[in-house]
Amino acid sequence: MKNALITGITGQDGSYLAELLLEKGYNVYGIWRRKATVDYGNIAHLKDKVNLIYADMTDPASLIAAMKISQADEVYNLAAQSFVATSWDTPLGTADIDALGVTNMLEAIRIVKPEARFYQASTSEMFGLVQEIPQKETTPFYPRSPYGVAKLYGHWITKNYRESYGIFACSGILFNHESERRGIEFVTRKITNAVARIKLGVQDCVELGNMDSKRDWGHSKDYVRAMWLMLQQDKPDDYVIATNETRTVREFVETAFKHVGIDIEWQGSGVDEIGINKENGKTVVKVNKKFFRPAEVDILLGDPTKAETVLGWKREIDFSQLVERMVKNDLALVENEIKIKNITG
Repeated sequence: MKNALITGITGQDGSYLAELLLEKGYNVYGIWRRKATVDYGNIAHLKDKVNLIYADMTDPASLIAAMKISQADEVYNLAAQSFVATSWDTPLGTADIDALGVTNMLEAIRIVKPEARFYQASTSEMFGLVQEIPQKETTPFYPRSPYGVAKLYGHWITKNYRESYGIFACSGILFNHESERRGIEFVTRKITNAVARIKLGVQDCVELGNMDSKRDWGHSKDYVRAMWLMLQQDKPDDYVIATNETRTVREFVETAFKHVGIDIEWQGSGVDEIGINKENGKTVVKVNKKFFRPAEVDILLGDPTKAETVLGWKREIDFSQLVERMVKNDLALVENEIKIKNITG
């Protein structure tokens, strides 16, 4: 029976990965930060099945202790300040966690158990101002946010420890992956939550940023399987995990509304663009300039050929299914909110 240590276990990816590893018979350990109130996040249903260790990515001693406690055979570093917009507000904090935190974890492995295998959660945001379309493992990086820059450091320090110390260290360059467990601050979940609230009559409109941004969207459950596959290979390497399909934010909005029977008609352009419910003429989508990034990433489109060929990885949930799952989940959550409000008055 293998031991696995997951940083960021309470997040979207951490919870799906924990489920996968438990199914495969692993002893699963997870790192979480001490807070004033206990918050299990997405692993509330797993809290009795995983072993939780208090530690912090900015505290090397705590990570060394976590490695000693877990004696991990596989370490999955998913902890991050992962909201791109926030990285402009907290660039130093983002760097502490997303860049130096990776080094802290790698050092803990090198000191305690150098034979452990390490997965680093890299990101398509490292490509930023893309140098070629689609992006693959050999595409030059050009990050356009403090988040992307910090993640690029994490990516390269992982490669450096692999080459310097012989650590089995892999980076998964994951393109946008969403799910029902995605945080409400992310644009995809913001959209599906708003669609549910608009459908059920508790919200009139949703305000969004750049409607022309193009992203390669997949489901987190498929992507964590790729993480595990990387650490099962004979040699460590880096892989792009993507769908090789790109869609605009506008298309995501249209798809989400279609899943609740609402057709959107667009009027205007740029910051004046609005989305209207064809059936009743009500404005349900507006553009707000405050949601634009200081430096935009216009298009991300990944080529997963290497992962499909070497790892045998293939996604199972397509774009429409992804959006449908998210919308259905938010409909259920909002319906429950309404019931509770009616009961409590």
